[in-house]
Amino acid sequence: MSSDIILQTQGLCKEFLGFAAVSGVDLKVKRGSIHALIGPNGAGKTTVFNLLTKFHQPTSGTIRFNGIDITRDSQVQVARRGMIRSFQISATFAHLTALENVRVALQRKRSDSFNFWSSERRLDSLNDRAMALLEAVDLGTFADTLTVEMPYGRKRAGDRHHAGA
Repeated sequence: MSSDIILQTQGLCKEFLGFAAVSGVDLKVKRGSIHALIGPNGAGKTTVFNLLTKFHQPTSGTIRFNGIDITRDSQVQVARRGMIRSFQISATFAHLTALENVRVALQRKRSDSFNFWSSERRLDSLNDRAMALLEAVDLGTFADTLTVEMPYGRKRAGDRHHAGA
């Protein structure tokens, strides 16, 4: 594969209970180029993105990113390689600060993630890690800002800079 190709699929297929949602997708994406995937509703566009970003494993075919076969990699492995998915809508808790939003995400990884009545002191134990993550995506100055008050582009800054918190 040429080094100017950053993403390539060959024979990519995904079946759900015998239904072929995606069949035989071959694509090559050149580094630095912009592409669009178009088609009618139900054509399999979202399924292709789910396959590329490892929300689903393909039934058959291969996916290569930067020349490396990522077909059987996990979402986390692919994100660590530098390919992440960004959704159109930023899902934040509008009336929590940026720090509190990140803290909620960190709390999700703990065994008490559904304990919504945790003491403030217990949640404060996550502040250092949450602040480090904000700083890693140049949002440290927004730590105490309610996300409803943040510019749209700043709310999405984490999408562009960091994956796999």
